[in-house]
Formats: sequence, structure tokens, C-alpha cells
Amino acid sequence: MYTLTLTKEEVSILKDVLEEYLSDLRMEVADTDKQDFRDHLKKEEETIKEILGTLSRMQSGV
Repeated sequence: MYTLTLTKEEVSILKDVLEEYLSDLRMEVADTDKQDFRDHLKKEEETIKEILGTLSRMQSGV
């Protein structure tokens, strides 16, 4: 496991970037015909959602 120290501003920017990427990723999943690649993208989507959850908790001070 790694530890990353971020300022509040960095957390906010990282969240914004990941949310934008997640939106694009969802469109990519919808447009993908190959099941293996689709599965890979869905796993990536779940990981990004977990990271966003962690960042949200950091912002709220939990």
C-alpha cells in the first residue's frame, strides 16, 4: 500500500479529473464490443469509483 499526501486543492483537482475520466470511461464501455476489453474497463471504472470515495471522505474530514 502507498501513502500519498495531498493538499485540499490537490484533492479537489484530482476528484474533478477522475470524475471527468469516469464519464468518458462509461461511454467507452458502452461503445466496446470485445467482452475482454469491456471487462477490463468495468474493473477500471470500479477502481476509480473507490478512489473517488476515498477522496470524498478526505474532503469531508472522515
